Amino acid sequence: MRLEISAFAAGDQDGVFAVILPIQQEEFGIPISAADQPDLAAIPAFYQVGGGGFWVARVAGEVVGTLALKDIGGGRGALRKMFVAAPYRGRAFGTAQRLLDHVLAYAQEQGIGEVFLGTTEKFLAAHRFYERNGFREIAKAELPPGFPLVAVDTRFYARHSSSSQA
Repeated sequence: MRLEISAFAAGDQDGVFAVILPIQQEEFGIPISAADQPDLAAIPAFYQVGGGGFWVARVAGEVVGTLALKDIGGGRGALRKMFVAAPYRGRAFGTAQRLLDHVLAYAQEQGIGEVFLGTTEKFLAAHRFYERNGFREIAKAELPPGFPLVAVDTRFYARHSSSSQA
């Protein structure tokens, strides 16, 4: 399996929805539709501005994973839309790790030294994954201004790159 990570392009739109919606709706029972996520209908305008971006992981041309970084100003970013299709999860494939490593390196290049994220209580494996990668759980009140809150998110994490720590 050859996994490739690249910036989102217009032709990736259907693949992005094909990965994200079944995970949200079927795996985790979150009653959310494409219409409830206007950011996904306007990826370039919402994510690919400032120091932000949106990436897809592909195998044989098929989108199998997604990850976005929203530039929220002040050297801070919000990690969003981390989804990997079930057949491509786990350490054997390394899809999530490669996506995260790619985006964190990009963030650092862009001068984004603090990365925040929100997730739900249901994504237990994601909690462990983020913690293994240097994220620490924080209170909602610790989120910076401009952080894009999502109604279903109840757990929040922050990661400071070594270059931003005093």
